[in-house]
Amino acid sequence: MHTPATLVRGGTSKCWLFNQVDVPAGRGELEKLLVSAYGATDPVELDGVGGATPTTSKAAVVSASPEPGVDVDYLFAQVGIGTGSVEWTSNCGNCATGVALYAVAKGMVAITGDRTRVVMRNTNTGAVLEGLVGTPGGVVHHFGRQTVPGTRAGGVAVGLTFRDPAGGTTGSLLPTGRAAQDLPVAAAAPVRVSMVDAGAPVVLVDAPEAGRTGAEPLEKVSTDVPWLRTVRHTAAPLMGLLQPGEEPGDAVPKVGLVGPPVPYTTTLGEHVAAEDYDISVRMLSMNAPHPAIGLTSAVAVAAAGLVEGSAVCRITGGPTDEWLRLGTPAGIVAVRCTDVRDGMPRRVTVQRAARLLADARIYVPETGRTQAA
Repeated sequence: MHTPATLVRGGTSKCWLFNQVDVPAGRGELEKLLVSAYGATDPVELDGVGGATPTTSKAAVVSASPEPGVDVDYLFAQVGIGTGSVEWTSNCGNCATGVALYAVAKGMVAITGDRTRVVMRNTNTGAVLEGLVGTPGGVVHHFGRQTVPGTRAGGVAVGLTFRDPAGGTTGSLLPTGRAAQDLPVAAAAPVRVSMVDAGAPVVLVDAPEAGRTGAEPLEKVSTDVPWLRTVRHTAAPLMGLLQPGEEPGDAVPKVGLVGPPVPYTTTLGEHVAAEDYDISVRMLSMNAPHPAIGLTSAVAVAAAGLVEGSAVCRITGGPTDEWLRLGTPAGIVAVRCTDVRDGMPRRVTVQRAARLLADARIYVPETGRTQAA
């Protein structure tokens, strides 16, 4: 059997997009289909369309939204690599960037001139986002010049805005009620962290307090993965993300290091001066160092920058509603909080790029046949 799908690059991720009418509606059957199509029982996903990295083993199912004021719904799937499973509890801003372009290109949203707004709802978390897609001349373009840190390739410009991102999962920007606190970590010294929920639940480790810089090369971050996983698993129940008796997962909360700006060289060999950005960030994507930063994590860092006493505020020197420039392994990602009320942003915007890479028919092995029939 085969399933129609479209491969997109959104920011620094690649994501297969499926129209809801072409895949099973039940999540269990859909998971079996994705695992089979991606070859996700194999750690290199050789016999499937998965990319064998957390940023390239993603999927989303897109449909017209029944919600007033929302154009499309999308269900995001982080397809496990070698696990034969799918994680359904998170969102991906990079894939949302691709969804916005896909919705315009496939006629799900009418073009409205040189820029077309797409309002999207992530059904995993309930988050509502806006994608402002470049449609110069009133047409969809397959190529563009907008670039993002992490690749020199251009794409169609998409301004991605998260609406009311604070507390989307836990109900509060600060799930524990504290801007920063010492987190007891098993078999290790306590670490100073800020636990925030904006865009996604995120644990931000104050890197200098933990003997790190927050600007470590990816190879060094790799050696800290077991420790950072322990930080994540310790924080999860405190943030209300783990019920008694449940096993901790590796998708939420997201976890990473924040530190002061220092000179460094990006993964593309570009030199960045300390004065070029405001805060160093090194995040995990599942259980691997993120090559840049997930957009939901970028939103959380920016929101934390508005909270007096947070790890971010301690490093940046105080709250600001201007652009916050994040120094990531791939380069500088700028995030802006606007319409700030009582210390919480109503809108958080990141400039991204997307490109449709292929329309395809994915041939799914027998194990996925009955689920998609």
